[in-house]
Amino acid sequence: MHYLVIVGAAVNLYGIAFYIRGIFRQQTKPNLVTWVLWAIAPLVASAAAFSAGARWAVLPTFMVGFCPLLVVISISIKRNTIWQLTTFSYLCGGLSLIALLLWAVTRVPGVAVVFAILSDGLAALPTLRKTWQFPETESGIAYTATLFNILTSFAAVRLYTFSEIGFPTYNTLLHVALSIAVYRNILWPKQSVFQK
Repeated sequence: MHYLVIVGAAVNLYGIAFYIRGIFRQQTKPNLVTWVLWAIAPLVASAAAFSAGARWAVLPTFMVGFCPLLVVISISIKRNTIWQLTTFSYLCGGLSLIALLLWAVTRVPGVAVVFAILSDGLAALPTLRKTWQFPETESGIAYTATLFNILTSFAAVRLYTFSEIGFPTYNTLLHVALSIAVYRNILWPKQSVFQK
């Protein structure tokens, strides 16, 4: 089943390549707080799951952290494409960092996954909000490709423990929500008031 996980990782890279292309074409406007923290929290969850005995099932979660790292590098090259940060972004980012610091204090794998989920979820809120309000500033293919990648992790799970499936379960729900936010106008086009 690890072959499926490798395919998922490749699909994830393909999707993030579209996102990065959108950054350089100034079509995609990433929230810097979200993407920096998205690069950190999944890598924390990967380390926690690996230390708890997970192996191939960790690759999708690792990719969920590695791909945002590529976005952050792209943002540092093409700085004028960053979405304007707000107080809400900074607040979510600060709380996200606190969750990561709490992980560093505990060092317990299951607790680390909880704090990684909290950190990642708080980091996601500014982008989820922005995507719902301005779906044209995001690249849906990146989120659906990441969703496919995450789903492959369930095929490689050996033990259905919280340390192994906690973060992938959360990430599945998050990327379904982000995909819906990006594609909602396509999925559910607004009906004209003049249509019968």
